[in-house]
Amino acid sequence: MVDTASYHQQQAYLDMSSATANGIHHTQINGHTSQQDQIPFNIDQLAADFDLAGQDECNSSARMFERTRIQVLADERGYVQKKTFTKWVNSHLTRVGCRINDLYTDLGDGRNLIRLLEILSGERLPKATRGKMRIHCLENVDKAIMFLQEQHVHLENIGAHDIVDGNSSLILGLIWTIILRFQIQDITIEECVSTETKSAKDALLLWCQMKTADYSSVNVRNFTTSWKDGLAFCALIHKHRPDLIPQFKTLTKENANHNLQLAFDLCEKRLGISKLLDPEDVNVDYVDEKSIITYIVTLYHYFSKMKNDSVQGRRLAKVIGSALDSEKMANDYERLVSDLLAWIEQTIVTLSDRQFPNSLPRVHEKLVDFNRYRVMDKPARFAEKGNLEVLLFTLQSKERANQQIPFQPREGKMISDVNRAWENLERAEHDRELALREEIIRQERLEQLATKFNRKAGLREKWLTDSEKLVASDQFGTDLASVEAAFKKQEAIQTDIAAFEERLQNIMAIANELQTEDYHDYATIEARKKNVEMHWEYLISLVTKRRQCLELAYNLQRVFQEMQYIFEWISDLKWRLKSDDIEKYILSADDLLQRHSLIEADIYVIDERLKRAITDADEYLNPDVNIDGYRPATSEEIEMRSHNLQKAYEELIELSRKRRDLLEQAKVVSKFYSDVGDAEFWIDEKQQTMTSPDMGHDVNTTDSLVAKHKLIENDMSA
Repeated sequence: MVDTASYHQQQAYLDMSSATANGIHHTQINGHTSQQDQIPFNIDQLAADFDLAGQDECNSSARMFERTRIQVLADERGYVQKKTFTKWVNSHLTRVGCRINDLYTDLGDGRNLIRLLEILSGERLPKATRGKMRIHCLENVDKAIMFLQEQHVHLENIGAHDIVDGNSSLILGLIWTIILRFQIQDITIEECVSTETKSAKDALLLWCQMKTADYSSVNVRNFTTSWKDGLAFCALIHKHRPDLIPQFKTLTKENANHNLQLAFDLCEKRLGISKLLDPEDVNVDYVDEKSIITYIVTLYHYFSKMKNDSVQGRRLAKVIGSALDSEKMANDYERLVSDLLAWIEQTIVTLSDRQFPNSLPRVHEKLVDFNRYRVMDKPARFAEKGNLEVLLFTLQSKERANQQIPFQPREGKMISDVNRAWENLERAEHDRELALREEIIRQERLEQLATKFNRKAGLREKWLTDSEKLVASDQFGTDLASVEAAFKKQEAIQTDIAAFEERLQNIMAIANELQTEDYHDYATIEARKKNVEMHWEYLISLVTKRRQCLELAYNLQRVFQEMQYIFEWISDLKWRLKSDDIEKYILSADDLLQRHSLIEADIYVIDERLKRAITDADEYLNPDVNIDGYRPATSEEIEMRSHNLQKAYEELIELSRKRRDLLEQAKVVSKFYSDVGDAEFWIDEKQQTMTSPDMGHDVNTTDSLVAKHKLIENDMSA
């Protein structure tokens, strides 16, 4: 219950004395009575009490001064309150585009009062009556008073006519009552130590003390003197908005007007709080408590609203954050699913690739990459897959908890789709491993074949090189035996080559298999294969050439052998023809002639063979008779051999002729000697007969002897 009749007297009393109160003033709001201020009922009673108490001690001049002083303080306080309350009312009316200039007169029509209460309460009051007559004004003010009564605000001694008539004390009391009801009443702060609930004023004071507790230069004990230096105002601002007064520590108590001006200007310009007070209203000896409370309440509501806005903002942010989190989780799910499915699809494409590198080390690198994928890439993606399931479950659970429709992934982005894709990945992975193993086995076999080829090719190249050196020589010897030995050696080489050809075909087959299997280093294999083939062909050409040379040399040596045989034959015949047995065996000249005829027959044969031999030898004198420039003998040697043989033959002919002549002569001599011998034998025989003494012993014998004698005579005549 508010007693507004003695409003100024109460304010003067509060500032004048700290003595014990003579009466208790209560404000009843919402059915609760709280002790607000200790105030006297009226200024006249107060003066009378002082007169009675000190009439023996104070003279009349003192009492007059005291009463004058109280009246002056009340007038000053009323002025400050009027200015403060006017600004406070305007700070709310500006919301609806209204404003008052004089608190005492501009509320008289009730319209602004109704608007003020609608703004403060947030409720709709009965529509103000139009018209400017007193009756209209009284009706509008009554509507405002009735609304306050409905809000359990008991206004004692205030009627509509007091407001219409501009009763300053009651108007100030009414505004203060409205401030108490709509600005201060709901301020309650529980102390940290006890559960005692403070009154609105004490709660406001405690709030100020709590907010300024960290500031050593500020000590808030009341709503009067504690605010004179302006530091308390600056501390409240700095506590909630330190950015507005970054240099708070530089503020001093001695510069009160600056501090107050700074605080009020910041509140007005930066916080949008109406400038209810001026520095000269606060930096005075007797500070008006209600003006200070009104301003501080405005600060309290602003900062509380800022805090509530922050709390509501946090709550809204929490709701929005939850929705955003859900949306983010859904987006994350979609993104992660898309990323995972894209990775699975790309990985399946990669794993399905069978175009392996064409070398064992690089295939092993592929196997290492595959194992790295299984050890590093796949587990991470498998964890992502599990996280996706957890994320989806968390998202759906969260939305169910928030009574929202659970998120359902789109077709193709469901967990089942991921599981199917993962199964496909597992199959592709298994097939990839098998393919890699098979390729490694194939590459290892190719490497083994290549190694085998290189080893065998090395052996074949060495054999071919040695064989080339062996058959490259065209020095077959200077006689038929050497050439025949070389010929036999050639036959052996050709036999080895024929046997070697099969082994050569084996490595050719290996090379062809490496080519068919697309061996990575087939270029080297092919180069070596061609090298072996080149050596083989070269060897074959050498062998062929050598055989031809051997045949040429062999044929020539056969000719030389024939010529040598003929030469030796001629030499033998010459030796026989040179024998001196003609004289020794002159009596056997006929035998010698017969033998000589045999020799001449041999000479005839020699002549035929000689001609053939020389003709055959002369063929080798032809420049065209050579094999790649190879000639089995020089022309000089052939010509010399032919010449020597021809010369020997001619000597043989000469010797044969001479010997025949000698033999003919010997034959004549031999016949002579034979005839002489026969004559001598006949003579001796006939002489013996003629000298025989036997003349016959009878006629027959004598006739016989005569007949023999006649025969002898005939023989002698012959």
